[in-house]
Amino acid sequence: MMGVAMSANPYRLSDADLELLSALDPIAEGVIAEQAPDVDAEGRFPQASMTALAQAGFYGLTIPAEMGGKGASLRTAAAAVDRIAQKCPSTAMVYLMHLCGVQAYLADSAKRAGELKAAAAGSHLTTLAWSEKGSRSHFWAPVSKADESNGGIKLNAEKSWVTSAGIADGYVVTTGVEPEGIDLFYVAKDDAGVEVAGPWNSMGMRGNASAPMTLTAAPMSDDRRMNERGQAFGVMMGNVLPQFATGNAAVSIGASEAVTQATASHLTASKLQHLGQSLADLPNLRARLAQMRIETDKARAHLASVFDAMESGDPAAMLWVLQAKAAAGDSAILVTDLAMKTCGGAAFSRHLGVERFFRDARAMSVMAPTSDVLHDFVGKAMLGMELFG
Repeated sequence: MMGVAMSANPYRLSDADLELLSALDPIAEGVIAEQAPDVDAEGRFPQASMTALAQAGFYGLTIPAEMGGKGASLRTAAAAVDRIAQKCPSTAMVYLMHLCGVQAYLADSAKRAGELKAAAAGSHLTTLAWSEKGSRSHFWAPVSKADESNGGIKLNAEKSWVTSAGIADGYVVTTGVEPEGIDLFYVAKDDAGVEVAGPWNSMGMRGNASAPMTLTAAPMSDDRRMNERGQAFGVMMGNVLPQFATGNAAVSIGASEAVTQATASHLTASKLQHLGQSLADLPNLRARLAQMRIETDKARAHLASVFDAMESGDPAAMLWVLQAKAAAGDSAILVTDLAMKTCGGAAFSRHLGVERFFRDARAMSVMAPTSDVLHDFVGKAMLGMELFG
């Protein structure tokens, strides 16, 4: 419908980037959209959708061309995640966490060249294993400690919310190191001592296999360390967090866009036969739809401005990055709630797909850093306080 369609280029991409993403559209409209209802209903990993993305080269979207990738920016990556999320937020989240793992690989590209080239070729899926049972959503404070006694390295940790757990080929794992530092280690799927601690069964994001993982005396060599000893915090905040925060915002925006379009179609197609009207004739429902459109457009425009700040070297860019996830997450909760109210009883049926996006949208606000934590961070930044103090 012309009245509710999003801008043709809301992220202000170059012609080359638009051409690059044109190859994504048939995948999103095809296999991802077709698989999404069953992925949600069965709570299964979206393997067919991820395979299609891999075969089309999108595992290498942000990997430099000299390593076989497409060399795209975070701005282009957000546009891709947004398009995928409009069809299946679970697939979008799996893909986003792969892009986050890639950012960690890129920060250690000399040692991770093999994995980067494999990802660009579509044969390596990666993810992050940062959150821990002991520190919960405070991912920057792992309670696990690497055991570096007896001349070796062993990892012991209880990781939670590991997207693609047991399915990804490589994991970027955090651990504390003495005296006071954090390390990132590359852990392979078939490494000894690595085990998925249980199945994933959730209210929303049912296809992303975000299960707990345990590492029990998992032996590591020093070349698996992805940073100068104890110095991973800079990589986490400077390389990975911008990808995660902006990508998470894009998932929220994609979910908002999907229910806005679905609601507009429902209002147009549904009739009040005894009155000779459609639901679109009711002013209160049109007002709700307008609010959904405005809120979605605001979130997308905000995210585009975040990239402007990052690309221009704005000293406040990191504050914008922190805002992006919280702002879009809050919008998605509001927009999907309005969709449920506007579509009424029909929204509770799976045929509209609205209830699926309603459930999925709640996940973004509780992913670390949670919306509550981000609001606190932004407030601290405004007051000149230390974020992690």
